[in-house]
Amino acid sequence: MIADASPGGAIRAYVNETGVTVPAGSVALDAVRALFPELAAAIHTGQMRLTDSRGLPIDAHDPLVSGAIYRVLPMRERLDTAPDTIKASS
Repeated sequence: MIADASPGGAIRAYVNETGVTVPAGSVALDAVRALFPELAAAIHTGQMRLTDSRGLPIDAHDPLVSGAIYRVLPMRERLDTAPDTIKASS
């Protein structure tokens, strides 16, 4: 864990390029909730997902790390099978 440089045991992080300071012991979703309550609700319901600065998905309930950069992205539907659009010719 990165050392906490904020006063009073607060942790500084970034969500969608906006800085936020939350209490020590917070989780990633708390940082989102502090700035964008509607996006936090969408993450909770599975409509949006939380990623790190590289775009890799992270668990929204992971402990918040000072200086972390998070992005909230839409959850895309996964197609497990290709649509049956190609028909065999007779």
